[in-house]
Amino acid sequence: MNIIQLIDIIILSNGPGEVTTWVRPVVRALRAKLGVDRSSVRISAILSPCPNASGKEVQILKTYVEIDRVQGAEHFTNFLVWGKTADNWDWRGKGIIIFLGGDQFFPVIIGKRLGYQTVVYAEWTARWHSLVDRFAVMNKEVMSTVKPQYLDRFTVVGDLMVETQTTVDPAQTTTENNSITIGLLPGSKAAKLGMGLPLMLAIAEHIQAANPQVKFVIPVAPTIEINTLASYADPTKNPIIALVNGATATLEQSDTTTPYLKTATGLTVGLHPNFPAYDLLSECTLCLTTIGANTAELGGLGIPMIVLIATQQIDAMRAWDGGLGILVNLPWLGTPIAKIVNTILYRKFSNRKLAWPNIWAKTEIVPELFGRLDAKTVAEFTLDYLQHPEKLAAMRSALRQVRGEAGAADKLATIVENLLQS
Repeated sequence: MNIIQLIDIIILSNGPGEVTTWVRPVVRALRAKLGVDRSSVRISAILSPCPNASGKEVQILKTYVEIDRVQGAEHFTNFLVWGKTADNWDWRGKGIIIFLGGDQFFPVIIGKRLGYQTVVYAEWTARWHSLVDRFAVMNKEVMSTVKPQYLDRFTVVGDLMVETQTTVDPAQTTTENNSITIGLLPGSKAAKLGMGLPLMLAIAEHIQAANPQVKFVIPVAPTIEINTLASYADPTKNPIIALVNGATATLEQSDTTTPYLKTATGLTVGLHPNFPAYDLLSECTLCLTTIGANTAELGGLGIPMIVLIATQQIDAMRAWDGGLGILVNLPWLGTPIAKIVNTILYRKFSNRKLAWPNIWAKTEIVPELFGRLDAKTVAEFTLDYLQHPEKLAAMRSALRQVRGEAGAADKLATIVENLLQS
């Protein structure tokens, strides 16, 4: 693109999932479309508060070489109300605000103040049709309630969650005894890690007892420190371990070896902090995972998975978004509210598909195990897949068929390019 004027692009985002799965491909596509000359196009990322924030979002954004400036969520209210950033950033005369997480009214307010055009990525719902310049939506269903006079503002771009950069060669994943690696993805939020990590470690112990050749790895989420992750396998720090009959483990690390968790049975699980972990995941025959953006990433890579949704502690799940997430994390009131909310939601969602590949396909192509999960039972279920490679092959093929076309980020960047040229 031939940029005549100096341009500012503001990325508005919030949580760890949005930062890692939406912002990353979009800023890459923007640089590919608009060029890398910072004197012409400058990209700034501004975070809004999120109840599921890890505190590492700024650090992650700063690793994206496409972004020039980053501001954390703690400064957002002052910026929204007064228009001032913590470092008193200057703004160019022309710009575009891209919404990639948070409240869709934020870009409207900021866009009016700065005189910038606005682009909203809408995954499920699009709001403020008359106030937003362009909508990039996941599918046509998002446009079903839009009034005819605003339809020209909408473009179907697809799902940003399938913008994975790498696909897995089936030849790289085999089920021979000497080459089986299972990835464990227990999540990055406390509500998931409390049950997920000890449960997955216990499952891994049962699998290794049946097949000592199986290796286990954890691609550590960029939003969590290794020491923090390991604390969820420590019974003195995580009382939920007993509720899931989970395994405990100690963290072993040195300057010369990859850090790993070691359980009482001698099981070792390598901890790999490199992000994104596509190379590591491509070595996995199968992954055990929780629900969330990781299921979309694994689906985009075509990696077979078993999705675990443990419900042993009904009030433990507090990883909800928006106002609901704030309510269930209130002091004193949070626990009873969480119990009521999660009981209702578990009943509602127990018969629904929660993993992204199953949502895309509108049927179950990756197994979802929901309820009071038992480590031995899940291990036997997993071993059945390892002993029947044709099941893994069928799952891998179905994932490739359902993940959809890539290009959502590129299409969104094209919308931005067209706005700048208009």
